This record gives sequence, C-alpha cells and structure tokens, in this order.
Amino acid sequence: MTTPPPLVPQQFPPTLREVMLRGRWIGVLALCLVVAGVFAWLGQWQLARAIDTDPPLPGATEQVRPLTEVVEPGQYLAETLGGQRVETSGTWVPEDFIVVSSRVNDGVEGYWVSGQLRVAERTSIAVALGWAQTREQADAAVQALSEAGAVQAEVSGRVIDDEGVEVPPSTEPMRLDRMSPAALLSRWHDTEQLNVYRPYLASIEAPSGLDDISSPAPELKSPINWLNIFYAAEWAVFAGFAFYLWYRLARDAWEREVEEFEDASGAADA
Repeated sequence: MTTPPPLVPQQFPPTLREVMLRGRWIGVLALCLVVAGVFAWLGQWQLARAIDTDPPLPGATEQVRPLTEVVEPGQYLAETLGGQRVETSGTWVPEDFIVVSSRVNDGVEGYWVSGQLRVAERTSIAVALGWAQTREQADAAVQALSEAGAVQAEVSGRVIDDEGVEVPPSTEPMRLDRMSPAALLSRWHDTEQLNVYRPYLASIEAPSGLDDISSPAPELKSPINWLNIFYAAEWAVFAGFAFYLWYRLARDAWEREVEEFEDASGAADA
C-alpha cells in the first residue's frame, strides 16, 4: 500500500484587514488621529469666529460717544466700531493743517484739509476737517486756519481706520493720497513723546471755506462671516484626508504584498 505524500498547508496572501491591524499601521493610524484632531480643533476655532453672537444693534454707530470710550491712543479700532460717531475737544496745532488729495465727496474728486487736534497733554488725533473741490480752495482754507492760531475746538465726527501709507509720486514727493495718521505724524510739529490715535476723525461739520465731508452711516454687516465658514469646512476636509491617507498607504502596502505573493507562487509552480 502506497503511503500518500504529506499534506502541505496551503498558503494565502494576507487580507487588507490583517495588514491594517499590524503594529506599524496602527502607529500610523494613531499619528493620523492626532493630525485629524488638530485639524478638527482648527475648524471649530474658525467656526466660532464665523458667527458674531453679539452683533451691534442697528443705529449704534449714530449714537455720539466720547472718543475715549471708543478707542485709546495707540490702540487699533475694533471692527464693530468703524464709523462710530464720537465727540472730543482740543486745540488745533496751527502749523499742522495738511492737504490730502484724491478725496471723493458725493462722487466728485477733490481734497481734504486735515489737522492735528491736541486733545490732551502730549496726545493728538488726526482730523479731516472738510472737503474742497480744488487745490486752491484747500490751500486757502489751510492758510486761514493756520493764521487763526491755536484755537480750541469741539469736534464731532466719525472715527475711521488709518488708510495706510502710500509712496507719493516722484514728481510730487510731499503729496498725500491717503488719510493716514502715520504719514501725517511724520510731518507734524512738536511730536516728541507724543501719543497719537491710530484711527482718524472725519468731522461732521466743516469750517468756513470748506464743504462738509460726505460720511454716511456704515452699512450693518451680516453676523455670519462666510469666509470663516469656508475655512472651517476646509479644515474638516483636511481631517478626513488624514484618514484617507492612512487607508491609502495601508492598501498600497497590502497590494504590494499580494503582488509579491502571487509572483512567488507563480515561480514555485513553474
């Protein structure tokens, strides 16, 4: 009687699940969980900033408030307070009335006359006093205001953010096209250890020789910031991609093992 050959256990390639449960890929999964957690936290933070839970009431910017209640010297103006009507008092610095070009008033381009208002000891704010259609009118107003001397004044207007500094054209190096307290400060007098407000004040009433600046109430913004919501959605996608990356890497490793197993099996059969 012939003895049958010993049975050789049949070998099979690993399953995808078996590869994923290996220590190496469990470690990669743990790393992906950490990365996804960071992305999820960033998405939640972005989403929290997307909705204003305490928006300003309609008409809040039209209630005249003391300047010191809205912003302090050197501080940035809160976004919700842009265009807020305020009032303050001080003394004009006669040498610091300066013309700002490219100012549009009710669709007509012209000029603003700005000034340094000393509202406290060593503290000043830049004020846009009024608008003129021609440079000659603006220059005449500057001369009249300068000749009046250090006059005390009560000013009511809207507090507006600095428009930023712009390099003047080479043909007019002293020209200003933006209302920027930072740029005006470089031309003011008696500025040693001077505290200056970052925003400026657009006066409601213009002095003689100038027109009132057209400064309507700011539009009421939506309490929902859709850009932040879009960013939050992006972070959620990134978190999902971290898991997909782990799955794709593990699957690629499994497919390579299966391919190597089939090649080895084919060579053994041959």
